[in-house]
Amino acid sequence: MLDERALLEALNSTPVLDGRPQDLWSDDHDVDRWARDHGREVAGDAERRWLRTARDALRAVESGTSDGGGLRRVLAGVRKVPQAGSSGVEWELEVPDGRGLAVELVLTWADVKERLPGRLRPCGNPECRLFLLDRSRANTARWCSMKTCGNRLKARRHQARVRQTTRPE
Repeated sequence: MLDERALLEALNSTPVLDGRPQDLWSDDHDVDRWARDHGREVAGDAERRWLRTARDALRAVESGTSDGGGLRRVLAGVRKVPQAGSSGVEWELEVPDGRGLAVELVLTWADVKERLPGRLRPCGNPECRLFLLDRSRANTARWCSMKTCGNRLKARRHQARVRQTTRPE
C-alpha cells in the first residue's frame, strides 16, 4: 500500500502559487514520476485519469465540499475476495482495470483516517489549498506550514488589531 507521504503529496498536488491554483499532475510525466517515487508504475492513460479522479475526490471529501460521490465512482466494482490456502484465509483485492493506483490511494486515505482520526485536514488558511497530517501531541496544528500560512495569518490578524487600536474616534 502507498504511505502517508504519498497521500499528502497527492492531496497537495494542486497548490496555489503566486495567487493562482496549479495542478502539479497536469502533465502525465509528473504523475508517472510521483508513482515511481513511491515504488509504483502507471499502466497507461486510463490509470492516470483514475488517479487524478481519486485525488480530486479525496480533496473534495477532506475539504467538506463532497459527500463522497467521486470516491464511490473510483471504488465501484472493487471487491475483496477470500482465498483459502494452507495458512488460512487471505483476502485478495479485485480492482477493475486501470484503477489499481487510484484504489490504492483511496485505501491509504482510509487507513490514515482510521489510524489517525482527525489528524488529516485542510490548511487553516482559506487561501491555501494544501493539507496537513497533524503529528503534534495535542493535535492542534492549523497550517500546512508555519513559515508561510501560519505567519501570514498571524501577521494579518496583528495588522488588523493595530489598525483597530490606532483608529481615531
